[in-house]
Amino acid sequence: MNIEIERKFLVANDGWKLGVKSANLLRDGLLSSSRESKVRIRIMCGNAFITIKSAKTGLMRAEYEYPITLIDAEDMLVNLCGKRVCCKTRFVVPCASHIWSIDVYSGVLDGVVIAEIELTHEQEDFVLPEWIGKEVTNQPGFRKWKMLARRRAAPKNEAQ
Repeated sequence: MNIEIERKFLVANDGWKLGVKSANLLRDGLLSSSRESKVRIRIMCGNAFITIKSAKTGLMRAEYEYPITLIDAEDMLVNLCGKRVCCKTRFVVPCASHIWSIDVYSGVLDGVVIAEIELTHEQEDFVLPEWIGKEVTNQPGFRKWKMLARRRAAPKNEAQ
């Protein structure tokens, strides 16, 4: 079993941009979600994956990821995920002995920027860069699928 331990933060300023080592476009689609698990499709760098994640226990959850064909992933995003698809650019930013992922969303979630760090254990120490803001790890409102549903449900501005 693979274990994912990650923490998420809002980004306080653009200082992270000075340390970017790479950037990749990602498309994620939610196939299924319940209290116990979620199943996601991801396309990144011409590769596609299906990922199954368990519910969290503290900061940890089981994660299983398998490659699938790009054709199947594209088909699932269109025909199975519906409006539960989001796009983002993931920037990789090394800091001290860790790697941060800065996700800058586009489309429906345009303007949302979340920083993530993956850890090897829950009590692991790490340096908080000056560009890190409030921690949102355990705040359900900052989970991408909740944000996506909230934005889609928001009334449209008549002036737009």
